Amino acid sequence: MTRPLLITDCDEVLLHMIKHFRDWLSEDEGVQFDLANGEFFRSMRRVGSDEPLEQAEMWQLLNRFFDTQMHRQTPIEGAVDAIAAIREHADVVVLTNLLDFRREAREAQLLGHGMPLRVFTNQGPKGPALQAILDEYKPNRAVFIDDLSQHHGSVFEVSPHVRRLHLCGEPQIAPNIACALQLGHAHARIDDWNSALPWLLDSLMREEEDIHE
Repeated sequence: MTRPLLITDCDEVLLHMIKHFRDWLSEDEGVQFDLANGEFFRSMRRVGSDEPLEQAEMWQLLNRFFDTQMHRQTPIEGAVDAIAAIREHADVVVLTNLLDFRREAREAQLLGHGMPLRVFTNQGPKGPALQAILDEYKPNRAVFIDDLSQHHGSVFEVSPHVRRLHLCGEPQIAPNIACALQLGHAHARIDDWNSALPWLLDSLMREEEDIHE
């Protein structure tokens, strides 16, 4: 008999990333990163410059962070305990937009924080990758968590029966990102794990005929 399945993002859902990225940019790279600016690609500037970094340089810095600074990342409040509680009733996997060669490092990182979870890496929209996970696990119910609305839109298009929670655990950016609930692509928007856990358990454990709500 199959079990329910939770498919969750990692950065800003399970682990803080953006604030540690900001601190590293300031300390080691001479770059200021304005978290209050909702446009990620226009938020980084060299100290003393008013011009945003070119996207190519931004991507180089982001990749360097994941190559050398993942040890800085810390758990979102409540995430570790919530994941442990959910794993008593459901399978839990991570779907993260990292390059494939970083999958083992991400698994080791999460294990070190008390979250022994299988990781699936992806690039681009998450809907097709999520469907491939569903094809493998064949769960009787499935729930998806992500902090970015575009990924909820992608899952909505590919696997609309999956229940979708928009959760951003970083309060410095949560108010500035597009809300998937307001866009009609998520079933709920809850930005803290203590409040999200009852919703998640209900969505994972409810009767199968209710998952299309």
